[in-house]
Amino acid sequence: MASPFDIEEIYPDEGPAPRLPRRQAGTSPQSVAVTLLTDYTLRTRAALPSAAIVALLGEAGVTSAGARTAISRLARRGVLEGARQGRNSFYRLSRAAAADLSAGGNWITASTAETQAWDGCWTIVAFSLPQDHGTQRRALRGQLRWLGFAPLYDGLWISPYELAGPARARLAQLALGAVTVFRGRQDALGAIGQRAPVDAWDVDAISGHYEAFLRRWTPLVSRLGSVDGAAAVRARTEVMDTYRRFPTLDPRLPLELLPAGWPRRAARDLFAAVYDGLAEAAETHVRAVVARFADPVPPGIRAHTTADMLAGVREEGPCA
Repeated sequence: MASPFDIEEIYPDEGPAPRLPRRQAGTSPQSVAVTLLTDYTLRTRAALPSAAIVALLGEAGVTSAGARTAISRLARRGVLEGARQGRNSFYRLSRAAAADLSAGGNWITASTAETQAWDGCWTIVAFSLPQDHGTQRRALRGQLRWLGFAPLYDGLWISPYELAGPARARLAQLALGAVTVFRGRQDALGAIGQRAPVDAWDVDAISGHYEAFLRRWTPLVSRLGSVDGAAAVRARTEVMDTYRRFPTLDPRLPLELLPAGWPRRAARDLFAAVYDGLAEAAETHVRAVVARFADPVPPGIRAHTTADMLAGVREEGPCA
């Protein structure tokens, strides 16, 4: 099965990495389609009429032609499974894609929780690759970023957290014989100038992303009860599409290294308030849209929640 996502963003998982859609200006029709199906069918892999998926994507601003193309491409890549019932086509998430998306949802919620206690040590990855090994260098740097590392200097990357065994093995494969990993404390050099390890990250830029998220979504909280129908579905899709990027933006630096009032927790609480607060209204609307194209409505349309994301999901009911 081809990966359901492009290469720009992935979840740093212990096994094969589930991938997020490429970050770009706007949101691609394929990304919206995957988000919608995940938000309302992940636990059951319920099959929805293709016409209903097109209609829901239309409410998100995707043209009918763009929606059909997105569905077709996702099916070719193995993200969706199709079936015919009479004249109607139905699609559902493939078993492999659902497993990846479940792992990804867990990563989103777990990685934006409060950080673990820090022992004051840094993990340092040093590597040296010839300039003509450009592809290998890019792959190694990309893997390090996905693991939460940042470059203190060109060939010296750091993280406050220990590097798990599988990740060590992966780095060794990417830079065979040219990478060294060690862990230790920073040594104060007195009057000799030195760059603080935390300066490897643009802390102000990370904070700016959180603050923009808070400005965008805080006003909605006071009127969640009045948001329903297509507006509820659109809001949940948009808040998810924005919030899921924080694991790749924020490496969960220890709070003692960050400015007071770091907004990670506030953003996480706001996401939960919006995403969970609109779940019932959005689920009702999705059911209503599907009912226009299927009688009876397929069972298993259920809004995903942040609790589901954190716990991971097990399929409910028969999913042959």
